[in-house]
Amino acid sequence: MRHMARTFAALAVAATMAGACKKSAPPPAPPAPEVAVVKIEPKRVPTSYEFTGEVQPYRRVQVRSRVDGIVEARPFTEGATVKPGQVLYRIDPVRPEAAYRSALARYQVAKRTLERIEPLVSQNAVAQQDVDNARSESESAQGAMDQAKKDLDDTEIRAKIPGRVGRALLDAGGRVTGPNDLLTTIDRLDPVYVTFRPSNDQLLLWQQDAAARALLKPGSTLQVHVLLPDGTELPRAGKLDFVAPSLDAATGTQEFRARFDNADRILLPGEFVRVRLDGLVQRQAVAVPLRAVQSALGRQFVYIVGPGDIAAMRDVKPGAWAGNLWIIDQGLRAGDKVIVDGIQKVGPGRPVHATALTDSSAVPHADTTTKAGL
Repeated sequence: MRHMARTFAALAVAATMAGACKKSAPPPAPPAPEVAVVKIEPKRVPTSYEFTGEVQPYRRVQVRSRVDGIVEARPFTEGATVKPGQVLYRIDPVRPEAAYRSALARYQVAKRTLERIEPLVSQNAVAQQDVDNARSESESAQGAMDQAKKDLDDTEIRAKIPGRVGRALLDAGGRVTGPNDLLTTIDRLDPVYVTFRPSNDQLLLWQQDAAARALLKPGSTLQVHVLLPDGTELPRAGKLDFVAPSLDAATGTQEFRARFDNADRILLPGEFVRVRLDGLVQRQAVAVPLRAVQSALGRQFVYIVGPGDIAAMRDVKPGAWAGNLWIIDQGLRAGDKVIVDGIQKVGPGRPVHATALTDSSAVPHADTTTKAGL
């Protein structure tokens, strides 16, 4: 019995020691997380760019008076659409009318005098010099009469172009001192212009691409679209019709202008919109799915799979969006394996198990809608 008790005690001690050894042994390492990656291969990517644009009238006319006087009437409604020839202002005509009548009387006297003495030249009844003086007087009087008639006609200030009239800057009872006084403006709103200004860096990139240079010329096939302030897209495209020949010294940008039909008056002068250029192609572009790019603390980066299947962080400089892709201007090169899915399970210096991404959204399509990341 004593021998059996010692045996059981020894077994219990051994079992206790074995359990203690098992508890102190380190747990097995977890398997490396599985991530989906894309291998960087420069490719041809349809690309478009977005810029801030401003709507401008196709033509803006300042309405001014050629004559001075008191405004008798302002028969137009501010903000209304006017037609050519429509009266906008009436100036007191008393003084111009009196000047016209005086000039008309002078002309009529000079004309009758010339008609009376001209036949007498052949009879040697008057000198040729007298006839010449009478003819000069008649022509001078006619010129003064024409000017007086024009001044009288100008007491009615009429619209010169069709369009929308602006705010009245002078009303009935006010005094017009002449052409220096702006009375109102008329904007022609169909068609309209939309101007935008790419940065100097963007212009340099386009200059390096012969196809882009050909498209960024007036009259090209480049499609210009407008996104309205509420996010909707104007249901018609515009055409590039002007490119400034030089950069603006103050901003370092170049002005581009597109023309849009605007019969429905959706676009209004002074409105800020988003301008999207469609039809450009970026060759040998390095692009990754949008979800692969991370942002933190003012920097943008991706995770790549390095040697030994170890994850590493790589800072990048993204450029334009291309549908569900983001074109990377700096930071990646051909052959890099960028982690797209499973990012939340990795960290710098940790091992990963990489598999090829099979998501079709990683592949750009020919009709992809794109925009610039500004």
